[in-house]
Amino acid sequence: MLKIITKNDQDTFNFGLKLGKNCQGGEVFALCGDLGAGKTKLAQGLARGLGVEERVTSPTFNILKTYLVSGSERIFCHIDAYRLRSAQDLVSLGIEELFASQQAVIVIEWADKVKKIWPLKARQIKIRALSEQRREIIYYGRI
Repeated sequence: MLKIITKNDQDTFNFGLKLGKNCQGGEVFALCGDLGAGKTKLAQGLARGLGVEERVTSPTFNILKTYLVSGSERIFCHIDAYRLRSAQDLVSLGIEELFASQQAVIVIEWADKVKKIWPLKARQIKIRALSEQRREIIYYGRI
């Protein structure tokens, strides 16, 4: 477990950037935190660290967005489980196939809503707002 305090959005982005640069493919990150905690900012950093060049936005209304990682065969899958009724909704979208892929790096926002389908390899990240800018990030996994 790693616990860090970020001072602003850029620090939160940079933590994600560091995670993304160390991904090989096949990783699943389960982000948990309240509205406005910084989940999307961390996901944006992770995507950039992987090599995603296009702008990453929250997939709240799409549920799942997929981005190509520049210069590789990997993909970045960004999932927002906020609007889902159950984990079965993700299963219906084919998430289990994505979980098994070594070409995909997956980030699930509001992951606590679909915890029962997390793969064993999932790395949980809890984010909590301490103030307008400061965040506490608790990371369960390896960097």
